[in-house]
Amino acid sequence: MKKIDSEIFKEEYQVKNGKYIFIPVHEEIVTDFLDKFKYKIKKFNKVYSALIEIISPVYPQPFFDAKRIIRKEIKGKDVVALNLGSGNSDFGDDLLNVDLLPYDNVDVICDIEKLPFKDNSVDYIINIAVLEHVPNPQKVIAEIHRVMKPGGKIYCFIPFMQPFHASPYDFQRFTYEGMKHQFKEFEILNLKPVGPTSGMLWVVQEWFALVFSFGIKPLHTFLYLLFMILTFPIKFLDVIFQFYPMSKNVASGFSIECIKK
Repeated sequence: MKKIDSEIFKEEYQVKNGKYIFIPVHEEIVTDFLDKFKYKIKKFNKVYSALIEIISPVYPQPFFDAKRIIRKEIKGKDVVALNLGSGNSDFGDDLLNVDLLPYDNVDVICDIEKLPFKDNSVDYIINIAVLEHVPNPQKVIAEIHRVMKPGGKIYCFIPFMQPFHASPYDFQRFTYEGMKHQFKEFEILNLKPVGPTSGMLWVVQEWFALVFSFGIKPLHTFLYLLFMILTFPIKFLDVIFQFYPMSKNVASGFSIECIKK
């Protein structure tokens, strides 16, 4: 159980199994075979992280960025930092893992549209591939702004050119200009495209599975996973291509670093 100064909380809570709980606890809703498989694998954080970073079509730049930020600005410092919408990921003891679901590595269970932290109480927030899964992302961003101290920072990644991926829900995507609009209350320090090749690759994998499955859903799932395994090395072309100026037109997603004014 991570050491947490309960003074940062503004609401009453329960503590169970080392977790601070602010809402009724529910297991994840799973909708199909692939979603069930992902849910089971997520319980093995290192295995799931390796699959995402290596085998999945997503170029893992956001994870590289997060680790760099933690190393330079969070680790060993007297700050309150959140891994918001963490799932079962864990960047270490310097961040509190906050999620809706009771994964093993989660420290605070709450609805991220209604964060239980006091105003101006958080120094840093990492938020990777989460806001597409919430119905009201602007509410989450407003809550982030509320709980963050003046001068506090957020690193966020949101998909753009990615196929539907429910875990269990998937609601929206954002363009380069959409990202600037969503974070208009912050001072934007850096906004960059991530993974133009990986965006293309994911669509191609889904397309081949669609065409050659002949409408048979179990075959579609098998072929999608097969094509993913066969073609994943292509995504590493984004080591170069994500730095091309117009990659923002077909980026897999965008990362943004902001500071609260």
